[in-house]
Amino acid sequence: MIRILLADDHGMFRSGLKAVLATQPDLECVSDVADGRAAVAEIQRLRPDVAVLDVRMPKLDGLAATEAIMSAPGVATRVLVLTTYDSDEYVYRAMRAGASGFLLKSLPPEELTAAIRVAARGDALIDPSVTRRLIAKFTVGLEPTPVTPELSRLTARERQVLLLIAEARSNAEIADELCVGEETVKTHVSRVLAKLGLRDRVHAAVYAYRHGLVGP
Repeated sequence: MIRILLADDHGMFRSGLKAVLATQPDLECVSDVADGRAAVAEIQRLRPDVAVLDVRMPKLDGLAATEAIMSAPGVATRVLVLTTYDSDEYVYRAMRAGASGFLLKSLPPEELTAAIRVAARGDALIDPSVTRRLIAKFTVGLEPTPVTPELSRLTARERQVLLLIAEARSNAEIADELCVGEETVKTHVSRVLAKLGLRDRVHAAVYAYRHGLVGP
């Protein structure tokens, strides 16, 4: 059972999303709140698997709430940020804060429930085209940061996988490129994330660009 917290200042939207979650046998809404400050408090109290946060909320917006959640010790909750606006700034801030996904509220219910499951598994949910657009926009002019000791721990194949992640390739595309199975790719991705201390593949892409492994 995946335990979920919902945070949105529109009660009707929360009620609708709760109704959708109630139809899924593996999803459970453990709390719903109307502002970001309450979301942070409830997450610290309940430790849900996934938090679905609206960007625009009173007291504390969804992006600031994400930063607070990700910096809280002992909290392993994955955050999905929802918004009605496809804003590069919002996506970038959510990604930098540690969110595992950035989704539009217009997303069909079945895709949102699928996104919650993906986030619970530890993967990121940002469309590849959006990822490329953001990286190109926000890494132009950045000086590469020093190579970290963790990078030297990657095998040659794991470094290949990291570079392909930076190109926003899917597991299937990486498997085709390297002539291996998708399960093998998943293993390589997991090892890359673990060795570099990264939360998901979106942050792996940012890592590759910021450390000068690939150009914008």
